[in-house]
Amino acid sequence: MACAQEARETAEAVARRSYGKLIAFLAARTGDVAGAEDALSDAFAAALVDWPARGIPDNAEAWLIAVARRKTIDALRRRRSGEGAVEELRMMAEELAAAAASDIPDQRLALMFACAHPAIDPGIRAPLILQTVLGFDAATIASAFLISPATMGQRLVRAKNKIRQAAIPFRVPERAELRDRLDAVLAAIYAAFAEGWSDPAGTEVRRRNLAEEGIWLGRLVASLLPDEPEALGLLALMLHAEARRGARRNAHGEYVPLADQDPALWDTPLIEEAEALLFRASAMGAIGRYQLEAAVQSAHVVRRRTGRSDWAAIERLYDALSAITGSPVVAINRAIAVAETHGPAAGLAALDKVADDGRLAEYQPYWAARAGLLARADDVAAADAAYQRAIGLESDPAVRRFLQQRREQLRARS
Repeated sequence: MACAQEARETAEAVARRSYGKLIAFLAARTGDVAGAEDALSDAFAAALVDWPARGIPDNAEAWLIAVARRKTIDALRRRRSGEGAVEELRMMAEELAAAAASDIPDQRLALMFACAHPAIDPGIRAPLILQTVLGFDAATIASAFLISPATMGQRLVRAKNKIRQAAIPFRVPERAELRDRLDAVLAAIYAAFAEGWSDPAGTEVRRRNLAEEGIWLGRLVASLLPDEPEALGLLALMLHAEARRGARRNAHGEYVPLADQDPALWDTPLIEEAEALLFRASAMGAIGRYQLEAAVQSAHVVRRRTGRSDWAAIERLYDALSAITGSPVVAINRAIAVAETHGPAAGLAALDKVADDGRLAEYQPYWAARAGLLARADDVAAADAAYQRAIGLESDPAVRRFLQQRREQLRARS
């Protein structure tokens, strides 16, 4: 016999380990993600009643699937009627029973491709994956993405309805379309990680968890698609970034930019894992965005040995990234690298090429980069104005204080 606490802990452990696997199993056979979630939620509730009385089953996953399968069939039976529906329900029940009788197949990757289908709004793909694969509730996701729980809940419901109504398939695309479809899955995972990464000190538990879950999803995709170099590249990129988390704030909680970070504080095991992944990916002969971004991080890691980032390599990597993405954000980072290799005037000239891009008018990193380069070029008045703009656009108090200090140092020079 199990006590209630032991039953709850076991159920929570299974949920953490297998929630997405169980949802994927059910939803792939019914096309109904919300229905699968409801059935599994009922199964977990039943476990909290049954397990303390009868003991925890040897195969908790199988027990949960068996209960969820019955709940699913019951729900479908209530919604459908007619002779054709009876036959359809009979066939679905047989398929669910046959599949549940054997090892539960891992279809989480197929579920992620469904969540990142072209018919799904790009802005909801990452939250949808977090909920269906990891079991995050709408309030937690909403907090991480800085929108109201009600709005997030509505968007998630609409996305799940879209999957069901449009009969979006739960399958891994064929090789011919895999690359384009995989990009959407990887972008959603990276969006989740980036939301967590935006809390450098890790003080917001939900956001810190989001970065960790992004890495977990990256590991899952890399394990299921070990021959896809961009899956490996994304995981390498996230691990490189996570390795520096502890160096992004000093003992007083103040912001420390990458150039001033102590490499001794970087997480060596994470860096070594990232480097090994990047080496594997590079040997596959298909370079992509995430591999290049991870390679940029690798070029910064060189500072552990030489005391200086490999700026020439970083400039070349941003050249390649710019050719692939055409992103003004890449152009900003390239300008910073150009300033390191050819001087601030050259960096400013590179930055001026994207100065008219309207997307950068309210983009804080553009103004911070511009202020730094103008300060290095001794254009005090223009640098002061750029610092003022960057400070006004920055939401992180520690970064804002850092920029204010740089501005004060600039003014002291004049």
